[in-house]
Amino acid sequence: MTDAYVITTLPGGVRVVTERIPAVRSVALGFWIGTGSCSESDEQAGLSHLLEHMLFRGTERYGSAEIDQIFDAMGAELNAGTGKESTSVYARVLDQHLERAFDVIAQMVWAPAMESLVEEREIVLEEIAMYEDDPQDLIFDILGETIFPEHPLGRATLGRSAVVSAATREQLLSFHGQRYKPANVVIAAAGSVDHDTVVGWARDALPAVADDGYHPAALAPPRPTGAAARFRARDTEQYHLTLGGPAIARDDERRFALRVLDSILGGTSSSRLFQAVREERGLAYSVFTFQSLYAQTGQIGLYVGTRPENVVEVGEVLATELARIREEAVSARELERAKDNVKGRVVLALESTGARMERLGASLLAGMPILALDEMIERIEAVDIVGVGELAAELLAPDRLSAAAIGPDEDVFRAAIAPLVPELAETK
Repeated sequence: MTDAYVITTLPGGVRVVTERIPAVRSVALGFWIGTGSCSESDEQAGLSHLLEHMLFRGTERYGSAEIDQIFDAMGAELNAGTGKESTSVYARVLDQHLERAFDVIAQMVWAPAMESLVEEREIVLEEIAMYEDDPQDLIFDILGETIFPEHPLGRATLGRSAVVSAATREQLLSFHGQRYKPANVVIAAAGSVDHDTVVGWARDALPAVADDGYHPAALAPPRPTGAAARFRARDTEQYHLTLGGPAIARDDERRFALRVLDSILGGTSSSRLFQAVREERGLAYSVFTFQSLYAQTGQIGLYVGTRPENVVEVGEVLATELARIREEAVSARELERAKDNVKGRVVLALESTGARMERLGASLLAGMPILALDEMIERIEAVDIVGVGELAAELLAPDRLSAAAIGPDEDVFRAAIAPLVPELAETK
């Protein structure tokens, strides 16, 4: 395994980054575009995601079914994703198929035909409805809205049904022309790949794009809003309860301490919340913590799904464990176990060409340094008890935490969060 990557910037600003990995026959290839739900106005909420779907509906040279057939014949899977801050189109193929895969994906990104909008719009509306019907997915969008109200970070990545329903081909073509510019695109590849060859393909595929003067405005950071609570009544078998708040930005040096804190609190099967809620008391099947880091801020949170008769007790256990990690230093043994866990996950992930490609593309697009494996290990090793404790005290302070839940009875939810965030318990 190597950390040797090469970057070339082409005319127009598109960046090509590759990492050759000896002894593999596959290549993970991805086009990373700097547009996501955070770069949308309220009137555009969902266009990035709808456009991502439309990329698969054919290009100037390849029909929609033909694209599927090409990748099926390669034994490869073509996929895409829309996030808060970026969109990606990616595939993992045998090296002998890389040129064809590159050509098709480049066509999809630079020259989508935007055909069959009516059908694809219906598919996206079905996807939104599917998430709305699944409380275990929906609850995270509700928590996001609670932590970041009236800010794009709080909106669901899938967008709003009303916007998707009204989207036109002309609107999507304009949106594509503004966002899918060479200077806003990173092409990343990892595996059995030659950098100069990929650069040549990228240069040949570059569209002739005139600068129309449009440049997306920089996203303003969320204004502090304080703790809040949201509840959505549903006739569910479980209460889906989340708690969270704003965290640190992705370029904050404490991000390595945050990963260790996440591992200690709820990121593993030996973590405090998993042991206290599930293993010792049997109060839940699923309980975990999570973190997401963005350009100017981040989000930290926890989730637990539990039956109505357990909700109040779960709230008490969560309150006890959060107070303990805020107020008491973690043990040296616990810290070392968490650091070993984080290091192990980093190393294992980077044995995947897909993970390496994602690291290259996402980091370069976001303006983040692409750290060598040894550098990442050093940063994780440098995390100490004091750093974890200070971060826990700051990010998990009750006045920073918001709560959201889906379940049958709001009064039960309010009773459950009373020991966690007392001021929210009585406010409806």
